[in-house]
Amino acid sequence: MLDELRRRLRKLADPVRAKHSLRFFKTAPGQYGHGDRFLGLTVPAMRTLVREFRELPLAGAEALLASEWHEERLVALLILVAQYRHAPAEVYRLYLANTDRINNWDLVDASAPHIVGAHLETRNRRPLYLLARSKSLWERRIAVVATQHFIRRDDLADTLAIARILLRDEHDLIHKATGWMLREAGKRDERVLRAFLDEHAAAMPRTMLRYAIERLPPALREHYLSRSSASEPVG
Repeated sequence: MLDELRRRLRKLADPVRAKHSLRFFKTAPGQYGHGDRFLGLTVPAMRTLVREFRELPLAGAEALLASEWHEERLVALLILVAQYRHAPAEVYRLYLANTDRINNWDLVDASAPHIVGAHLETRNRRPLYLLARSKSLWERRIAVVATQHFIRRDDLADTLAIARILLRDEHDLIHKATGWMLREAGKRDERVLRAFLDEHAAAMPRTMLRYAIERLPPALREHYLSRSSASEPVG
């Protein structure tokens, strides 16, 4: 089954799209995606294959996750998301054992809420805080994006706590993810978001703040921006 899935993925490859993806996912030396390789597949095409191959054994999904090709790793993660309900503990353990392969923002965002967030909903959430303090950019992003699962259930406390840990993170991708989750929390309870901003807006990275306040009324957006002491990001 794994060999057939790989064959189908190669058949859908598009070199023109792959070249565009190299730029879009920042693969040049010194950029966050340096060294990644792309086949050039669309997300709808990959999701169609996931539906067809969702019964791929976990060993096959793990082998696919080890691939040098970005799209193969994304398909592996989407298959794990599909299989989580039937084998939650096994999928969760496999996921956390392979975070070095979940190494771009789309891979994190498509999987972390549905596996890590879902698994920790009714369990001790200490693993999120270990991830939030990791040296790995992608583990830190997993930590905050996983809380989207809780937000959708009006459970906002961990989003706010992890956002506090990440306030002084140096990476723009963490600023964006944290601001995004704060914005989502604010859509569920604006008072909670405003209380967080009242306490932390002055110290928040500008990008994080802009993402967080995106859905607030214009006057409130201006109010919080005026309190920020952070400089605008370069580039």
